[in-house]
Amino acid sequence: MPRVKDIMIDSFLSVRRKMNPNNRKHMFELFGFDFLLDEDFRLWLLEINTNPFLGTPNKFMEGLVPKMIEDLIQLTVDPIFKPKNSPT
Repeated sequence: MPRVKDIMIDSFLSVRRKMNPNNRKHMFELFGFDFLLDEDFRLWLLEINTNPFLGTPNKFMEGLVPKMIEDLIQLTVDPIFKPKNSPT
C-alpha cells in the first residue's frame, strides 16, 4: 500500500495550488482514485474522480460505503460541529 499512498500524495501535490482557490475554511471534498494492478503486479493510476460512485451494487460495498461515509463525517464534520450524541 505504500505505492498507493505515494501516488495519492503526488496527485494532491500536483494540484495543491488549484484546490480551494477562495481559501474557504472548513471545507472538504471526497475524491475517488481508480487503480489497476497489471499482470506483473505493477500499480497504475487510471483516474481520479471528483464525483465518485457511492452506490452499493454488492454485499462488500453495502458494508464499505456507509462505513467510509461515517469515517468521513467523523474526520471532517465532527471536529467542527461536535455531535450531541456519540453514535453507538
